[in-house]
Amino acid sequence: MTFDQLRTLLVVHETGSALRAARVLGREQSSVQKQLDTLNRNSQVLCGEVLTVRQGRGRDFLFTPTGEATVELARGTFEKWLESIHLSRRRLGRMLTVGTTEFTLPIVSRAWNRVSEEFRQREVEFKVAHVRTKDVWSRLENRQVDLICGSIVSTPEGDLRLTEYEVIEYARGQALLLTNLAEAELPDAPVATSRLGGVPLVVPPAGLVADLLATWYGTNFRERLNVVADIDDVHYGLSLLRSGFVRGCMIVTGSIGRGMAAQEDPDAVPLRAIGLHDDLEPKAELMTGAFVRRADLERYDAGHPLNRLWCAVKEDVRTYTPLA
Repeated sequence: MTFDQLRTLLVVHETGSALRAARVLGREQSSVQKQLDTLNRNSQVLCGEVLTVRQGRGRDFLFTPTGEATVELARGTFEKWLESIHLSRRRLGRMLTVGTTEFTLPIVSRAWNRVSEEFRQREVEFKVAHVRTKDVWSRLENRQVDLICGSIVSTPEGDLRLTEYEVIEYARGQALLLTNLAEAELPDAPVATSRLGGVPLVVPPAGLVADLLATWYGTNFRERLNVVADIDDVHYGLSLLRSGFVRGCMIVTGSIGRGMAAQEDPDAVPLRAIGLHDDLEPKAELMTGAFVRRADLERYDAGHPLNRLWCAVKEDVRTYTPLA
């Protein structure tokens, strides 16, 4: 049984037929069918049961219990094999994967400009992965990226998750309340976090803002707040407020809040940025930065692409004004 045969079996399982699998693999249908026949003969001899059974013209293959078990075994084998290959390539400095949220992309972009020519000469495969804020920690902990730039909720007591990471901090501060309510409805004076239950809120289901509200109000914060709209991302929330379709407030970072409040659009509802006064415990701030596993930096020498990129990020933070 070869890797190529196992790959064919996986594609047939995913597509349902030899014809569709052949299209995916760029082969002739007869070649795919020949591999299936070989696998079925071997399985019959070894296990007493074939892997696949034809069900008639136009119908997908039926996979026997032995076939399903073999597919799961093949899938696990390929995943472990690919993971091992990727780890080896990372260890040898042949591949580097960086994760970034939309708003922290400039950090990676500027750092990349400092090392891009060196990486090209060394033929380092450099990949950038779009990461939603809610997935920052899972992508790091699952080793799906080597370095990540994003924002997290930070408390004075410190975040235990950071103990295993090196951190380059770009910005730290309080969130703002962005609103389309008139000043008569909501004055410009800072709103105490303990009073957020008294304002209509536009809230995402997960991510930075949800983490912030959970820090103040617990995981059941929706039951304690006046949520007038659920949003999937910040852009939809901004559009919702500027349209005037929903009247309320949205918690945003300082840079987004000030930027949106400064925009003048005669066709849109004007927005105001109002400060938040954190009077709840624990105190929470928004921190934007770059994160990398300390063990990885120590495992590799100074010339490894990960260490070179990390140094480039350090140089960037000394050169550029921190994000507000």
